Amino acid sequence: MSLLIPGTNSIKDTGYDVANSLRVNNPDAQSGAVTQGTPTNVDKYTFSVWVKRADIGAGNSKIFSVANGTYGEEKLEFNNDDIIWRQTEASAGNTNWERVTDRKFRDPSAWYHIVVAYDSSQGTAGDRCKMYINGVQETSFSGSSDPSSGQDSYTNTSGRSLKFFALHSNTSSQNASGYFAEMVYIDGQQLDPTSFGEFDSNSPTIWKPKDVSGLTFGNNGFYLDFEDSSDLGADVSGNNNDVTLTNISATPGQTTDTCTNNFAVINSQDNYFANSSLEQGNTRVSTNSSAEAMNTSTFAMTKGKWYMEVDNMSGSGAKICGITPTVSFQTSSHGKSGDVTPHTISYIQSGAVQEGDGSGGQTQLASYASYTNGNIIGIYMDLDNMKAYLSKDGALQSSTGIDLEPLASNGTGHYMFFVGDYNAGSRVCEANFGNGFQSLSSAVTDDNGYGAFEYSPNITGDGAAKKFYSCCTKNLAEFG
Repeated sequence: MSLLIPGTNSIKDTGYDVANSLRVNNPDAQSGAVTQGTPTNVDKYTFSVWVKRADIGAGNSKIFSVANGTYGEEKLEFNNDDIIWRQTEASAGNTNWERVTDRKFRDPSAWYHIVVAYDSSQGTAGDRCKMYINGVQETSFSGSSDPSSGQDSYTNTSGRSLKFFALHSNTSSQNASGYFAEMVYIDGQQLDPTSFGEFDSNSPTIWKPKDVSGLTFGNNGFYLDFEDSSDLGADVSGNNNDVTLTNISATPGQTTDTCTNNFAVINSQDNYFANSSLEQGNTRVSTNSSAEAMNTSTFAMTKGKWYMEVDNMSGSGAKICGITPTVSFQTSSHGKSGDVTPHTISYIQSGAVQEGDGSGGQTQLASYASYTNGNIIGIYMDLDNMKAYLSKDGALQSSTGIDLEPLASNGTGHYMFFVGDYNAGSRVCEANFGNGFQSLSSAVTDDNGYGAFEYSPNITGDGAAKKFYSCCTKNLAEFG
């Protein structure tokens, strides 16, 4: 089997495929906005979106925000406690109504489907604003109050700017980082999540998206599928209510990491000792200049053949990357002054290939070409034959590879990719599992057509041609 961190969506084929998502990056002050026209019904709307978080622990990570003309705000966001906050304030500190979840959303590998549905004409006050996560209505809240009967929404009021991924008043405050897919706004109806998704018939606890193109969107409604690289904010509902994107371009904004084909990223939750900075949907890693670092992938595999590329961008840190069966925080010897190489097979920038024993010791296994900034390292994980192969700028360093069997003594039975550095210098790299953020000169896919790499995932090793695959759930369903 293949392992994903608990809470991720299914690795099986969902039937309906979402081709693209939008990747947003907090430091780049990115946002989207659409000015509302005359609504079909100011008292009724539904908003639906799939989100994969890249900013666990961040405060006021906005999904949408709209002002009432002064300070007042209607918002949907993750706050620094990783709860979902749905609220309308008439003025600072003056809450009209709210829904604040008491459960937290901290899985950096999961796609969450969020639906908020508003209808202030409902006779039962608790039904006037509903929230659903992955097809199930939220009914337990740490804070909850109801809209008054007939209360007009800020969100669906003519002339107001509905802002996405940032605070309503600007593009550089309370910005989100993560992936957004299938963003739908329905004006004039309070819908439940079955309009946007369904439970899988063979796995009834798995929530999956479905085609929404046949919905009635209302005057202000829109549907963003992010498929047009020349116009990522294009409304494909037929209403032409395009969302204007600020500081977002096709590269790195448009990705194939979606709620129907989820890609591995760097695990932001395995960053306690490394203290690295993660950007671009957790595919850009900047290591801490005062600490050794090791950041692992969100997916752990038990079989199959898997490939990733590490693009060394900048920095003076002693670069290291490879394969490990152990997340870094499980090794007690870690710390800013401690060793950060638990049981690993590592390719170091000097060219040494080493086995880390998990206690600070290393055994050199091979001597390959050294690498530095500007070089791309390919890591090929063959768990069917327990071998690792390594390349520099597409050149395989050894056709016989490196034995992975020593890692098996760790006992976890699963294996992850990792990137890092092992001295006090900083290092910036792209961890590309097929969903990297930089432009490519070749954009090579794996043999299933998934992912985008600078070099081919296929090699001839140990006398035979071998095909390796990007770390995504469609490949895991077939090979994992």
